[in-house]
Amino acid sequence: MSNIPTPHIGAKEGDFAKTVLMPGDPLRAKFIAETFLTDAVQVNTVRGMYGYTGTYKGKRVSVMGSGMGMPSIGIYSYELFSFYNVENIMRIGTAGALSEKLKIRDVVFGIGACTNSNYAAQYQLPGTYAPTASFNLLRKAVEAAEAMDGIRYQVGNLLSSDTFYSDSTLDVNWRKMGVLAVEMEAAALYMNAARLGKNALAICTISDSIVTGEATTAEERQTSFRDMMHIALETALAVD
Repeated sequence: MSNIPTPHIGAKEGDFAKTVLMPGDPLRAKFIAETFLTDAVQVNTVRGMYGYTGTYKGKRVSVMGSGMGMPSIGIYSYELFSFYNVENIMRIGTAGALSEKLKIRDVVFGIGACTNSNYAAQYQLPGTYAPTASFNLLRKAVEAAEAMDGIRYQVGNLLSSDTFYSDSTLDVNWRKMGVLAVEMEAAALYMNAARLGKNALAICTISDSIVTGEATTAEERQTSFRDMMHIALETALAVD
């Protein structure tokens, strides 16, 4: 009996490319498909989580929303990896700067993802697991950024938080450990990829700064963070 379609993805077998870009916002997925992909076809609408497959410079690429938080990206990335034969997932999302060195619209590559989540408890490990990106994706993405003009980026640790509105302010403690920015999905994506023998990378654009209080609008987050989109698409060209 086939596991396709899944409870959360209505696509048919073969509808997804080997590489999937995953913004949190499904409207950002729609924007990427309509702006950058040729002959894009919508392959998923279940729960309003839009997914598309098309070509970028002749290579087949997919893009689909992940929703907000680790439970959501945990479900979608697991189903893509396990049932749709996806090999590479790149999260392309927003993050809040914890480091004073980061400016609005800078790009951060998450070499690792610290977390306050209990997601790793399912693996029953005798210690603390360190979720990390796939080196090949990270290397190709940095090379893509280096080949573009004017890209400001940093590579380092992200914090994947289970809370957006927190009852306590502990950002300074993460900052002391060199964590660059906070987001809500990368750790679960990295753990799913590790467990399933797949590849994952989080490429985030700084949308706001916890240090300075600066912030961008929701519309800007959907449509104007094109540097990370270009980097992810160029990375997709360079991987199998």
